[in-house]
Amino acid sequence: MAINETTKSKLLELQKLYSRVSKGKGKILHEISLAEIPESVYNSNAIENSTLSLEDTEKILLHNFVPKELNIREVYEAKNLAKIMEILLKKKQKLSISLILNLHKILLHGIDDAVAGRFRRGKEWVRVGNHIGANPSFVYDLMSKLVNGYNKENDIYFLDKIAYFHAEFETIHPFCDGNGRIGRVLVNQQLMALNLPPIIIPNKSKKTDYYQLFNKYHLTLKHEDFTKAFALLLQESLHKRIATLTGERIIPLSIWAKNNGIKGNSAVNKAKRQTIPAFRMREKWMISSDFHV
Repeated sequence: MAINETTKSKLLELQKLYSRVSKGKGKILHEISLAEIPESVYNSNAIENSTLSLEDTEKILLHNFVPKELNIREVYEAKNLAKIMEILLKKKQKLSISLILNLHKILLHGIDDAVAGRFRRGKEWVRVGNHIGANPSFVYDLMSKLVNGYNKENDIYFLDKIAYFHAEFETIHPFCDGNGRIGRVLVNQQLMALNLPPIIIPNKSKKTDYYQLFNKYHLTLKHEDFTKAFALLLQESLHKRIATLTGERIIPLSIWAKNNGIKGNSAVNKAKRQTIPAFRMREKWMISSDFHV
C-alpha cells in the first residue's frame, strides 16, 4: 500500500514551511548539505561493506588526512563519492543517461577505469546475493526506458517516481561496480531537482530495512515500501533544516526527552516514526530545544 493521504499532507505542509523559512537562506542551506557529505559518504559506502568508519571518512574528507592502515581503494571511494555529491550540490541537473554515466566515471576514477562511465555489456553479468542483474545485452535499453519514464510528465506522486526508479535501477544493476552508491546519489539528485534537500539512507539498519525492501521488490515488483522509507527520511531532512534555520539551539533527543518527562525509548520511537521533528546528526538523534509536546 502506498503512503496515505495523511502522510502526503504532512509532507506537503512540511515542504511549504521549509520553502518559507529557506527564502534568502541559500548559502546556509548549501553549507548544511556540504557539512552532511562525510556522513552521507560514510553511510553509502558502509552499505557496500566499506570498512571505513565515520571518523575515518571525516579525516579523509575534512582534513585530507589518510592513516596508513586504511585500504587505499576505500579512500578513493570516499573521495570520489564526496566529489560527486559536491558537484550535484553546485547545480541542479536533469536526470539523463549522460549524467548517470558521468557520475559513474567520477565514482570509479582511479579505482577501475576500464569499466568507469559505461554500462555493463558483453559477458559482464553481475550477482548481488541471490539476485542476478539484468542481461547485459538489454541494460542500455532498460536504462533508457527507466530514465525516459522518470522524466515523463504525469500525475504520479514524486516520491513514488523516485522510489520506483531506485528499485528498478538497483534491479537492473547497470554497472559492473558502484550500482548502490550511484543509485543512492540519484535519489538525492532527483530530490534536489525538486528543490528538496538530500537524504541519508542509514547503514545501521540496512539488513533489517534497506536490503529487505529490495528482496520484497524482486518478488512483487511493488515499490511502495521504498516510498514509505524515503518519506520518513525526507521528513527527517526537512526537520533538520527547519530546526537549524528557526530554532535557538539543537540538542540531543535524550536530553530533550528528559526535560519533557518522556522515556528515552519512547522518544526514539517517535523520532523513527517522525511524529516529532527529530533528526540524526552523526548517527545521534537530535531535536530543536524549542520544540514542545
